[in-house]
Order: sequence, then structure tokens, then C-alpha cells
Amino acid sequence: MKYSIKQQFAGVFCLLIIGTIGVCWFINNTFLENYYIRNKQNVLMNAYNYMNTASNEGKIVTEEFDIEFQKICGKYNISYILLDAETRTLKAFANDYEILGRQLLNNLFEDASPFMRVLEKGEEYEIRITLDDRTKTEYMEMFGVLDNGNLFLFRNPIESIKESVKLANRFLAYVGISAAFLSMLIGLWVSGKITRPIMELTKISERMLHLDFEAKYTGKSKTEIALLGHNVNELSCILEKTISELKSANNELQRDIEKKNEIDEMRKEFLSNVSHELKTPIALIQGYAEGLKEGISEDEESRDFYCDVIMDEAAKMNSMVKKLLTLNQLEFGNDTITMERFDIVSLIKNFIQSSEILTRQKEISVRMETYAPIYVWAEEFKIEEVFMNYFTNAINYALYEKIIDIKLHKKENKVRVSVFNTGNPIPEESLAHLWEKFYKVDKARTREYGGSGIGLSIVKAIMESVNQPYGVNNYNNGVEFWFELELA
Repeated sequence: MKYSIKQQFAGVFCLLIIGTIGVCWFINNTFLENYYIRNKQNVLMNAYNYMNTASNEGKIVTEEFDIEFQKICGKYNISYILLDAETRTLKAFANDYEILGRQLLNNLFEDASPFMRVLEKGEEYEIRITLDDRTKTEYMEMFGVLDNGNLFLFRNPIESIKESVKLANRFLAYVGISAAFLSMLIGLWVSGKITRPIMELTKISERMLHLDFEAKYTGKSKTEIALLGHNVNELSCILEKTISELKSANNELQRDIEKKNEIDEMRKEFLSNVSHELKTPIALIQGYAEGLKEGISEDEESRDFYCDVIMDEAAKMNSMVKKLLTLNQLEFGNDTITMERFDIVSLIKNFIQSSEILTRQKEISVRMETYAPIYVWAEEFKIEEVFMNYFTNAINYALYEKIIDIKLHKKENKVRVSVFNTGNPIPEESLAHLWEKFYKVDKARTREYGGSGIGLSIVKAIMESVNQPYGVNNYNNGVEFWFELELA
């Protein structure tokens, strides 16, 4: 067999393990050392803030401060010295505190060493990585002046970081090689278990190909393959009975084949899009529900979080289904449009006011000039849905200055309503597809705010139902969506 599922399954399984270990190794090798250094820097900064606060509150001379600060220094391997304005030692946590005192004065009053790298510099302190001339060991040092005028120096060794990174990467490489070999063996074994009944079904199908319907699947497993085998057996019985009927109906099917193919393609596209959109929320709901059932989280806060995720994903699916039903009614003409006279200015102002909390949370500035009432002909609820989709998209894609600009412009017997937001223009190749169902320009960003790619399709269906134009315009600093209505 040229392309064996068994070999492919084992190969993919092995490559997946190797790829995962490789990515982890690359991330460790590239970022782990810098991560350690940033962590050490934060530790020194926290120690400085703690000492400075105690100094300002007069607690630095207390035994309580000494005990607590020595706990911090012992936990993070920090050596320190504190001098008064006369360079007399007030406090120290080091075996060689006299050397630390000289190092502090050298840092304050002498030129920087060529073997030094500054990480952060404030008005009263500086954090640097320096090389000790005596021991040839790298240290992270933080020194400066407290608010009360005392001089301080914190020192933390970082020489072991590089060795730790090397050791971690070497261990990861050993684990990766072992895991890859083990995964290949497991993959071969698992794929063998899967492909064995498939090969049996292949032989049965080959006999059916030659119109031999006596072969039957005899597997005893309870998996999906067993269900397939049962269906093959049923199919074998039915085929023999219906083959003559299929031959007689062939002429009629030929007349309908073009229409059938068209409907079938539409069905496949629809099912593919819907299944793709539902796959992620269903997987999340299933995973968190299984977690709750198995009692992975025992505290109430975690259980509430699991429930919130399930409710949120269910709400997203419910919203998408409602939008699909709305779109289906509009596209097939099942939803009758009732033309009514209403004030479009009042509709927009009320919607903006109801969305004020959301725009404030996202720090978006909404601009709209003051307009006198403008009455139009349309169905008010449907037009509100059109504006809602435009406005929601503007909120989700507003960048940089985060401005949404709403304008109304009368021309002849119509009024144009436009919603502009600052941000990235839409790629030219995507403009023609914006109004298609499930089309998303930026899939990752759409998933982030829970979009389904149906909103603009609803806009299209509504505007076409009232026979009015709509569209989108690109600008260097953003995007403008618009629609027009007949003046009343």
C-alpha cells in the first residue's frame, strides 16, 4: 500500500511530539534567560520599595523590619548594605559587607565599568548588570538614595542563570528524543488497532464493487468503525434490492442533476461554515462541563469560572443561531417588511446612549453633530439592526485614536447614514467578500469579541429588502460603512 494510514498516523503523532518539544526548546533557549533577569529585576525593585516605605514611616530601625527584610533577602539570595549620609554602615546582610560598601561608593562616585549594562535608571536609583573584578562573577545590582538620604546597595548573583538555561535545554532535548521514540511506538500500535477493521471493511467493499453482496462485517468492537461496519452490512442488503430501481430512475435523475448539484454545494458550504463556527464553542463547553463533572476544580471560584465560560459560549452559539434564523427569513422572503415613518436621528441617538457604557469601557470617543429630526421610510426595527451591526463593528475594530464618527447627509430625496472608525483599512481583496455569510477579514480578532461573520450578511439582506443602497469606503486612517434611506 503506497500511502498507509498506519504509517501516516504514527508519523504525524511522532512529528507532533517532536515539534512541540522543539518549540519549547526554542522558547527556553531564546527567552528563558531574559525572563529570569526581568524576574530578578522585579525582586530588587520590590525590596527597594519595601525598604523606602519603611524608611519613610520610621520602621526601618525596628526589629520587625529586620526580620521581615532578612526573610526577603534569604528567599531571593539578596545581599545588601545601607549607609547613612556620612557613609557609616547602618544595616547589612552579607558576609563581606565592607566590600559591598566600597562597591556602593564606587557605583555612586566613579565612572561606570566597561563590563556593566544598565537595565533601568530612575531619579533615585539605578539597576545594572556588572562583572565582579575579583571573582569574575556577574551580579545584578541596584543602588541609589532613599527618600531619607540613606545610601543603599542590593546585589543578586545571576551567574547561575545561564547554566540553568543550558541544563533545562539539555534535559528538554533528552526528554524530546525519548518522547519522540515512545510516541512512534505508541502511534504504530494505536494505528494498527484502528486500521485492522478498516482493512476488513475494504475487502468487503471490494467484493461489493463486483456486485457480491454476501460478504458481511463481523467485528465485535463498539467504536464508530463498528457502526460503519453495521451500516455496510445494511447497505449490502439494500443495494441488492434497489439496484434495479436505481437503473430505472436514472433518466429522471439526469434531468434534475444540475439543480441537485447546486443545492448540494450550497448545503455543503452552509454545513461547513456552521460546523466551523460551532466547533470551538462546543469544544469549550464540553471541556469545561467534563471538568466540572470530574471535579477538577474544588473551589467555588473556579467552578463559577467554568460555568461562566459555558454560559458565555452557549450565548455565542445562541446569538449565531438567532442571526442565522433572521438571515434565513430575510433571504427567503419569509419576513415581511412593514414600511413606517420614523426619525432616524432619534433612533441613532438612543442607540448611542444605550451603548455608552461599552464605548466608555473601551475608551472610544463617539462623535456626532447635532441634527434636526430627519424622517425616513423603512421598518424601524430592521434599520436599528443595520445600524447596530455597523456600530458594533466600529467598536470592535477601533484602533489608534479610537474615534467613531457618525454622519447624516441629505441628498435629493434620500439621507445617507455613515459610521466611520479609526483603525486599519480593509484589504482590497476582502472588500468584495464582506457581505458574504461567515466571511471574516481577521478571524483571530473576530473570535476574540465573539463575532460570527453573519452581521454584514444581515445588513445586506435588510437593505435589499427595502431596495436601498449600502456600502463601505476605505480611508488611510480607518473604514466607513454607510447605508441610505428614502426621506419621508
